[in-house]
Amino acid sequence: MGSPGADISWPSSIIESFNRSFDINIEEGNSSDISYFLEDKMPSPNNHHNIPKPPPLPRKKSNTRIPKHCFVPKETRDVWEKLFKEGYGADVHVITENGSIIPAHRSILSVASPVIGNILQQSKVKNGVRFIRILGVPYDAVCAFIRFLYSSCYEEEEMNKFVLHLLVLSHSYTVSSLKRICEHILEQGWLNNENVVDVLQLAKNCDTPRLALFCLRIIMNDFKSISKTEAWKFMKRDNPSLEQELLESVVEADSRKQERMKKIEERKVYLQLHEAMEALLHICREGCRTIGPRDKVLKGSSVPCGFPACKGLETLIRHFYVCKTKVPGGCVHCKRMWQLLELHSRMCNEPETCKVPLCRHFKVKMEQLSKKEEVKWKLLVRKVVAVKNAQKLFSPQRL
Repeated sequence: MGSPGADISWPSSIIESFNRSFDINIEEGNSSDISYFLEDKMPSPNNHHNIPKPPPLPRKKSNTRIPKHCFVPKETRDVWEKLFKEGYGADVHVITENGSIIPAHRSILSVASPVIGNILQQSKVKNGVRFIRILGVPYDAVCAFIRFLYSSCYEEEEMNKFVLHLLVLSHSYTVSSLKRICEHILEQGWLNNENVVDVLQLAKNCDTPRLALFCLRIIMNDFKSISKTEAWKFMKRDNPSLEQELLESVVEADSRKQERMKKIEERKVYLQLHEAMEALLHICREGCRTIGPRDKVLKGSSVPCGFPACKGLETLIRHFYVCKTKVPGGCVHCKRMWQLLELHSRMCNEPETCKVPLCRHFKVKMEQLSKKEEVKWKLLVRKVVAVKNAQKLFSPQRL
């Protein structure tokens, strides 16, 4: 995005006044570079008692949100594990898909899962034993689920193998602690391009918005590959509404990305203009290397310049000095120089004492612009000033 500006013809007298404002030293000196160092002043021993003690270091936060195997004391775990394995005094039989029976205790299951408690309360008692059927999942998955209800423990290998079954069981029987663990394991490297669509559908059915968002981000990041998988084809056939939702999300994400990149590029342009304004003031007031006002003694390139745009602006000024055309619209580089001078004039609050050439002239020229051009310039100035203020807030002061 270039700087908006009007193509205006300038009289030769103005151009000559601009040329007389600078003293350009064409021959570079051979001065050696000088490095400046800041010396830290060490406090004297007598002042040590005046130095306050530093605050304590913050506590180190653990990166592990959920423990791997268990989050109860070992002794308690052993007691509940023994009760689960031996089934002493069991008054509930859990019947699995293959007809196997897992003995359990009604009081424990009811406390761990209110849903199971309600089912057991309505079930018939036969020889002092109540029955509950958990079908549709493998026996080992049901066994791992019942074990978790007892001791909140699990084997890592079993959890990785049956994590999807356990997620469904934890949702169906309202075991929130197990549900969180299943979400955590799925987010920690379990998902891939082949299964992420299936897990997304499962996450929506199991009311796990965090996991659904996690799956959605994976799909957004590699949509081209994931849309070719068998899981996507199956979802497209059986759940077209979800496919439509995902496609809309992809389009929306792409639009947001393009808008974000556009704003970043625009901000870069405004930042470059802000740096050019700083460099222009620096050159006109102090001089830099081989270019500057006539009342300054130029020292060549002995001191590194701290203004990023200074070198490019110096080249632009040199071109403007020797260009034969020098009419806005006739030379692209000269047109850019005219626009920079006019932008400075619009941002300058001291035109009477300003050392930048044509500053006062452009103040007068503003009254002759059309309303449309004036709106463009005001918008540009507002954007550059906003970047300038942001730089002051988030950047260290220039030494």
